[in-house]
Amino acid sequence: MASQLPENAGVSGWVAMLPPRVERPRLEGKLTCDVVVIGGGFAGLSAARRLSELDPKLRVCVLEAGVVGEGAAGRNSGFVIDLPHEVSSEDFSASANKWRQDITIHRRAIALAAEMAAEEGWGADIFDPCGRYSVAMSDEGDKHLVTYARQLSELGEAHSPLDAKQTAEITGCHAFTSGLFMPGTVMIQPAAYIRAVADCLKERVQIFERTPALSLESVDGGWLVKTPHGSVAARKIILANNGHAQSFGFFRGRLLHVFTYASLTTEFDPARLEGLRKWGATPALPMGTTVRRINGRSGDRILIRSRYTYNPSLEIGDGSMRRAAAQHLRKFAARFPALQDIEMEYRWAGAMAITWNSVPAFGEVEPGIIAACGCNGLGATKATASGIAAAEAALGVSSELGRIYHSFQPPKSLPPQPLTTIGAKLTLAVREWNAGAE
Repeated sequence: MASQLPENAGVSGWVAMLPPRVERPRLEGKLTCDVVVIGGGFAGLSAARRLSELDPKLRVCVLEAGVVGEGAAGRNSGFVIDLPHEVSSEDFSASANKWRQDITIHRRAIALAAEMAAEEGWGADIFDPCGRYSVAMSDEGDKHLVTYARQLSELGEAHSPLDAKQTAEITGCHAFTSGLFMPGTVMIQPAAYIRAVADCLKERVQIFERTPALSLESVDGGWLVKTPHGSVAARKIILANNGHAQSFGFFRGRLLHVFTYASLTTEFDPARLEGLRKWGATPALPMGTTVRRINGRSGDRILIRSRYTYNPSLEIGDGSMRRAAAQHLRKFAARFPALQDIEMEYRWAGAMAITWNSVPAFGEVEPGIIAACGCNGLGATKATASGIAAAEAALGVSSELGRIYHSFQPPKSLPPQPLTTIGAKLTLAVREWNAGAE
């Protein structure tokens, strides 16, 4: 039985900038299919896509608790990153094999997205293989970018170091002290992308919105998934609801529920800010500030993503939103002092599930139930890959991606309470403090 259902805090600017969605109907009555996917985000829809690729005759049902694009996927920052992400000394101690394994995972996710973009003719407003920047605002950040660039050179990965002047010419921000460009990242409008994925799935993939799964019952060699107004009988289930896998009793005591926050400005005259009108930058130091400049028909906007909180209840209070909003204003002013009169129009929070040993919550958790959860950040990339691997596991298909996923250790058990809460909050606070101006 589901102990709770997903709730969203704030209004995602990505969703607000789109026209209202023409929703798929909710599930009414009884339905039978081969595989039921719980969750219509990056993992769930990628799993559905892969299932239909592997067996076009397969009957697949996707249950989305809310509206496609309005959940965690539509609250993402929109970086589908191909390289190891966190630029920190912790990563540098890892072996080259671990880095290559991560790159394999990430690029498999990008390949699936690129296939759909090519087939459907998506424009750069949905899917843009333009690369990304990592930017520094301190001596420490500069050092990390230099070290990271050296690691990329050893791996033979393309990148371009940028000095302060070059970074300012691109971003219009003179506070950045250096930058690093990596061409393999794809930038997406996450809410538009998730909608587009849902709407391009084949006829034998049925999607039901506003249809939360309430219970899972083992019946006659398969499963019965009950919803508020109906039920689905299927041979197999792919559990693609990230941290809410815990709501069904899976991975309890093994998932850390962390929320990150974003703000999006009102539109402003592009002439007010130098540099390119469209770019995205991740911070040089972990827990720093992600920035995107988004160009629209009637003006540009700046997205600021910063601040992390540990919320084991999977709910966000007003106080957390206020504190994040205040921090975003400080970060925005430090980077774009000439735009301080520009207000934030949208603010929102998004959930991610983290494991103590940084492995996905993946694999068969009950006979016929395959989990694709616990993305550990980089949701657009890692959740997509998890969905692909789960679909292959459900059908017994072997692949390099699948072998990597099956090689992961299970998520470690967390310490007993209150040690987990104390440790998680202290770790986040220390890492944010270490990020400093970044």
